[in-house]
Amino acid sequence: MIADVPAFARRCAVLYGAWAVLGGIPGNAQTSASAHLPDAPQTQQTDQSAPGKGSTQTPESPEEKRRRAQEELKKEEHQRILGVVPNFGTTDLQNAAPLSPKQKIELDLRSSIDPFVFVAAGLDAAEEQGDDTFPEYGQGARGYGKRFGASYADTFDGNLWGNAVLPILLHEDPRYFRKGTGSVLHRLLYSAATNVWSKRDNGRWGPNYANIGGNLIAGGISNLYYPASDRGLELTVERALTVTAEGGAGSEFVEFWPDISRHLFHRRNALPPADQESPPATKPVDQHARTAAIVQ
Repeated sequence: MIADVPAFARRCAVLYGAWAVLGGIPGNAQTSASAHLPDAPQTQQTDQSAPGKGSTQTPESPEEKRRRAQEELKKEEHQRILGVVPNFGTTDLQNAAPLSPKQKIELDLRSSIDPFVFVAAGLDAAEEQGDDTFPEYGQGARGYGKRFGASYADTFDGNLWGNAVLPILLHEDPRYFRKGTGSVLHRLLYSAATNVWSKRDNGRWGPNYANIGGNLIAGGISNLYYPASDRGLELTVERALTVTAEGGAGSEFVEFWPDISRHLFHRRNALPPADQESPPATKPVDQHARTAAIVQ
């Protein structure tokens, strides 16, 4: 159980506040539950370059898979919510090519050094300073700097271990494979389950050891920079559970964001109603014919 639910709620509010402040002008968004965990999500979009069932195409070579993965990764690295919030680790392609170790590191670094991550850490530090969280850090610029560093270190360490190091060692795919179809309840349960059940490099699904292990390792590392009163095994586990819960909330937001975006901004991008007839085009007047008609 998460011990500090109010803190979790406040951090969600901070992130939502960042989205609202920086995303005032919407940009382009890349766009029944079973009792057991799903083997794989239903296919929403398919990659035409990959061979499917019954295909006469020869299987892709490792080099072809790497090239396809790099092309897909380049597209993913341009995905943002509201044109601001990075959404690099999400794919709509259920048969996306597996990432190589180098590509997993590239995705991790891209996510960890994005400007928005620093903005979120700054807002988180400001909220903590206002509440005098970690009073041992003190106030003023020095206290704010310590809070900012701790907040960013939490994000960096979590990404490093949960999205790069452990996925490489355990052959897990660190991305979120958006389902996009099915009932709301099914999609809610699916997105929540991905924090403990993930896709592997071989295309199969299994326990998400990288996410859970990464959160625990990052929580343990945080004992190096959190005040002495906020260290220890119990607090490490609590922080890991909090981050896992935040990840679940984030997965659900990413799962439904395209639907929310279409609902909120459809008027801006909507085409004219299909039953609304366009005025007939005016045919150019032939001046010579008109003159001849008048003369006659």
